[in-house]
Amino acid sequence: MTSSASEDDRPSRDEAEAAVHTLLRWAGDDPAREGLRDTPKRVAQAFEEWFGGYLIDPQDYLNRTFDEVEGYDEIVVLRDIDFVSHCEHHLAPIIGKAHVAYLPDRRVVGISKLVRVVEGYARRLQIQERLTSQIAKAVETTLQPHGVGVVIEATHQCMTTRGVRKEGVSMVTSCVLGSFRSDRRTRQEFLRLIGHGG
Repeated sequence: MTSSASEDDRPSRDEAEAAVHTLLRWAGDDPAREGLRDTPKRVAQAFEEWFGGYLIDPQDYLNRTFDEVEGYDEIVVLRDIDFVSHCEHHLAPIIGKAHVAYLPDRRVVGISKLVRVVEGYARRLQIQERLTSQIAKAVETTLQPHGVGVVIEATHQCMTTRGVRKEGVSMVTSCVLGSFRSDRRTRQEFLRLIGHGG
């Protein structure tokens, strides 16, 4: 797991709601008005959902594997995994899709577990480069396949809604390990399977 505040250091729910109350006042509004009265509570609930990844180790999802694969030894690819993360610099949403692939070495994992790994790391404060690497390393460490490939395409609301305010710009990051890095044909097949092959 990445470093995070320990349970002893974690503020109480009341402290979190008080912080939101302060931010509402700082923004120039009245937290006591009807529309905002329950906003601190709602924001705290949203944070519990958005950042639930701190309470789990996503690698744990990969611990139950299957060995009966009848000799299957080709790439396994899960494309277009939708996710929402949040930029650690502005707390703005990062909205995108992840493509995760691995080349099994006798063991495979249920495909829903790959989705849960993406979600587990996405539900933390992130930068896209680290998110990409964390997913790839979790699959490599736990499944010990011949190779792993992860590509993430995402839009960053910290850039589209503030700062340079450029719509329609997406960022693409990749992490390839093992045979996906050393074997050009394996890497090209992965990119072709996710629609990035030339």
